[in-house]
Amino acid sequence: MRLISHPVLCNYYVTYRCNAKCAFCDIWERPSPYVELKSAEANFAQLKKLGVKVIDFTGGEPLLHREIDKLLEMAKSYGFITTLTTNGLLYPKWAEKLAGKIDMLHFSLDSATREEHDASRGVACFDILMNSIALARALGERPDILFTAMENNIDQIETVYTTLCRPNGLVLILNPIFDYNQVESGPSLSNETLDKLSSWGKRKGVYLNDGFIQLRRDGGNNTHDPVCKAASSTVVISPENQLVLPCYHLGLKAFNIDNNLYELYQSEEVQQLVALEGRLPECEGCTINCYMQPSFAVELNKYWWKALPSTLKYNRIKGTWKELLKI
Repeated sequence: MRLISHPVLCNYYVTYRCNAKCAFCDIWERPSPYVELKSAEANFAQLKKLGVKVIDFTGGEPLLHREIDKLLEMAKSYGFITTLTTNGLLYPKWAEKLAGKIDMLHFSLDSATREEHDASRGVACFDILMNSIALARALGERPDILFTAMENNIDQIETVYTTLCRPNGLVLILNPIFDYNQVESGPSLSNETLDKLSSWGKRKGVYLNDGFIQLRRDGGNNTHDPVCKAASSTVVISPENQLVLPCYHLGLKAFNIDNNLYELYQSEEVQQLVALEGRLPECEGCTINCYMQPSFAVELNKYWWKALPSTLKYNRIKGTWKELLKI
């Protein structure tokens, strides 16, 4: 049963450029412009009209955008909940200008050791990340640690949790790795690893959407009975100011927005693509977290129930639960 019929999230790619070279991501390989403020403001007004509540400023590395602080400030002025994930390399430069403008600030960390984390990210960033965390806390921010869980780093969770997250009052977000396109993300998560992650999700100060675990146990999205609602729950906007459908990772078609996002999204051609969400051959077995999370939120099914406890837990910790109720 569909609970919410409008998109709730916008994945706003402010640039595809990145200053890291993560082994499990290919976005940094793409040439890219930067989002322009004028087009962003027009889109914010129309995203509001579409019913979107949360804007995830993403990339690439979003802090490469030279006016990211203005984009965030503008989004907040429209009443959006803002999220941003960074590798931390540029955070010290931006910290004071970003303070108070990001509701959910995530620092990416894949290992408790400098050598392993830097190898995973393709650049030396561990030490700067640690400094960025301290700086954010000193400014009164409440950042999270976003830990991409893989078969080869699952045993690092304990150390990250006990030596970094708990002493500093940081939420540990466990983000199970997913496959897409031709990206080599390593071996699939085993049942043993899924069990460990599910157990970790019950710990204090840890966020894990248990719907992600259930979906993997079920073999991912089923094109004959799709759980994926990527195109109807999420608006994807590219750095070229295009509406990308049905999702970024598949990206079958991109439409020029031209200050007309609301009408474009409601158009027959776009809605025909929306209707194919989760049903295309490439959608079989998909477990991409950034689309499954909003998909779980808009339709009442077993994944909605699986996701509910962790969603309430996280939003209670972050203080965004009142905004969540408005959705």
